Amino acid sequence: MNRVIWWIRRDIRLQNNTALNAALEYSEQVIPLFILDERLFASNTIGKKRKQFLIHALQDLDRNLRKYNSYLIIRKGKPEYILSKIIEELEISMVFSEPDFTPYALQRDQRISELIPIQWEGSPYYHPPGSIIKQDRTPYIVFTPFSKAWKGMPFSYSQSKNNPVRPLNTPKNIDSEMLELNTHYTNENLFPANEAIAQQRLSKFTEQDYQSENPVRSSIFAYKQERDRVDLDGTSKLSPYLRFGLLSIRQVVHSAQKAIQLANQPQNREAAQIWLNELIWREFYGHILYHFPKVHKENFRLSNIEWKNDHEEFNAWKLGETGYPLIDAAMHQLQQTGWMHNRARMIVASFLTKDLLIDWRWGEHWFMQHLIDGDPASNNGGWQWTAGTGTDATPYFRIFNPITQSKKYDPLGRYIRHWIPTLSKIPDAFIHEPWKMPDDIQRETNCVLGSDYPFPIIDHQFARQRALNMYKSL
Repeated sequence: MNRVIWWIRRDIRLQNNTALNAALEYSEQVIPLFILDERLFASNTIGKKRKQFLIHALQDLDRNLRKYNSYLIIRKGKPEYILSKIIEELEISMVFSEPDFTPYALQRDQRISELIPIQWEGSPYYHPPGSIIKQDRTPYIVFTPFSKAWKGMPFSYSQSKNNPVRPLNTPKNIDSEMLELNTHYTNENLFPANEAIAQQRLSKFTEQDYQSENPVRSSIFAYKQERDRVDLDGTSKLSPYLRFGLLSIRQVVHSAQKAIQLANQPQNREAAQIWLNELIWREFYGHILYHFPKVHKENFRLSNIEWKNDHEEFNAWKLGETGYPLIDAAMHQLQQTGWMHNRARMIVASFLTKDLLIDWRWGEHWFMQHLIDGDPASNNGGWQWTAGTGTDATPYFRIFNPITQSKKYDPLGRYIRHWIPTLSKIPDAFIHEPWKMPDDIQRETNCVLGSDYPFPIIDHQFARQRALNMYKSL
């Protein structure tokens, strides 16, 4: 019988899976294969929490496959070697897989295409990198014109539908490695690695009352008002599911488009459009990394910045011991959960690159070690945007003030108190600037500065002027 492989990479799902659907159209016997690429899995940019999420997502996929006369095959090693071996072993006629677009993936897949019969189907992006270029055949390097071009591309509703999954009829007893589950996944409540949960979250966030003048909190129609508040649950929290493909980007974009089209309240329509723009930023950074792979290791521009790179200050930033409560709370959230609110990501990145003048690559690497949703393109794009070195970078004079940002986006200090228990009893008047507390209040609240909580490691006004002088000189 004609047998094919569905090689799973960043599409760990059954619903709305173009590569799987193509495999099922081609053959009645499909072998789902995931290869633990040791070159990637051993990388120091892949932290424990992201590995845990991946392993649990694969477990969930295996359970789902068993409903369709199938199961997940795991092999460890170099993909080109594993694929060649299993093709010979099982007499495979074709491999179906979703392409990837990082520099490493492109080089790997080029080698594999020369060795085995493989058909690339689908994409982790709605419009794959390389598909949106200017009239002169050069890539966009500014977001706004890219966004306009992206929105002007054809939108296919039919490709966003969930096709019913048919039995895969995978042959029995194919050798498979065991998934290593020697560590407990600590984020089961925050980010369950589960396709059904991902579908539920998308539906809950996007399928609200399209006519309501008072949108439900934590919905797409409340996104404009709530998305920057670090103390509210105002974002979709879908990023880990998009990172590993537990959700199809086509389905997610369609859900956003549907909300825009059906909302009959202008404020709801605007909020949904803002959320769609965030998805387009993800697309933009994927295209940038594809066209300019150098950004993975180099500044896109301003290559002559002289970073200060103080190791002690970097360690204080990493550990959440800078003395600025919002910065420290965000860094604690990152270490404890593997996730950080997007507004907080911008603030801590600004503090590292502008206040401390530490190379954005140090922060980018730390994020990739800890983020469950750590994505090479989006993480790189966000850091270079904040540092002022990227394609569509923030102006050099935009330097986030960690105090005013804290007051604006965590006005009651709930986020700070949650992630820094030492500050839980601090009066509202001092929660954003604890160094202003009188000595008697420090003793009463068990938060003595310099002992229980650090003084600021740098004066922001001094740091801001220093950064302005440095960037102006460039």
